[in-house]
Amino acid sequence: MDMMDSIECVSSMDGMDDDDAVSSSHLPRPFLKTSSAAAAAVAAASIGVVPGGGGGGNAAAAVGAGGGVAGPLISPAASVHELLECPVCTNSMYPPIHQCQNGHTLCSTCKARVHNRCPTCRQELGDIRCLALEKVAESLELPCKYYSLGCPEIFPYYSKLKHESQCNFRPYNCPYAGSECSVVGDIPFLVSHLRDDHKVDMHSGCTFNHRYVKSNPREVENATWMLTVFHCFGQYFCLHFEAFQLGMAPVYMAFLRFMGDENDARNYSYSLEVGANGRKMIWEGTPRSIRDSHRKVRDSHDGLIIQRNMALFFSGGDRKELKLRVTGRIWKEQQNPDTGACIPNLFS
Repeated sequence: MDMMDSIECVSSMDGMDDDDAVSSSHLPRPFLKTSSAAAAAVAAASIGVVPGGGGGGNAAAAVGAGGGVAGPLISPAASVHELLECPVCTNSMYPPIHQCQNGHTLCSTCKARVHNRCPTCRQELGDIRCLALEKVAESLELPCKYYSLGCPEIFPYYSKLKHESQCNFRPYNCPYAGSECSVVGDIPFLVSHLRDDHKVDMHSGCTFNHRYVKSNPREVENATWMLTVFHCFGQYFCLHFEAFQLGMAPVYMAFLRFMGDENDARNYSYSLEVGANGRKMIWEGTPRSIRDSHRKVRDSHDGLIIQRNMALFFSGGDRKELKLRVTGRIWKEQQNPDTGACIPNLFS
């Protein structure tokens, strides 16, 4: 794409420190509730899931010599957790959990994929539910699967999946909008990925001044133009500028996304300004978290939108070449200790 971009950045970071990294050490270990009901369920699972000693399960490891839950010298939860892993997709199994006549288990999703044949012994599956194993799962408590990324929470087995879909420590998707990038990771990893793999411009400072030039603006519909990353207040922000069709009208749009969660994004505000020839457009808003996809933010129109005719008017001349200058600023909202309301930190 034939486009030039010049950027002037004025740093406003004096005195600001980066956020401390979250430590993931000393995280709680999974455990199995040692109630009498749990002991009975584990014992039942060791009989019902692996009848006659057959099957590929490991439930017996979770039962002590006397039939009760084993003592603290072994880890019953780890063994039962392996038992609850589907041998086909390796995901955790949730009701209904199916089993063949030989006691081999698999999840309901994979049951449909294997055409009603046990993937272990090739016997017909039928419609046998492994109720004992489902009962065992009720007694199991496990850490969030993102514990290595810093999540300290422990959940009952059946509540764990819902939490993990919303966990604040879950990895982020790559915010680059120029391609369908499938890379995920934490923020430091994604910053390096954007810089090294997507060759995104990186800048420090809380103010910016962009000039976009395009010789033939009619060729840029539905095209992402620019992504720039700013390091400001110890955080990272993605500034998008692009052209796309809004209904039948071609428009240009600029918006900011925060590289972090939505709750943290609300601590910041930003402004965008474009104008020339005695006219000016100003947008102020809160940056959207990169948890929201680029397309979701764009399609919600949550940013500075400039119709092409207005953009060419701002460009001056014969209106055949796009020359837009977009300036902006990011600031941090301060919490008012008396009212709890956010007030702008105008001196950052």
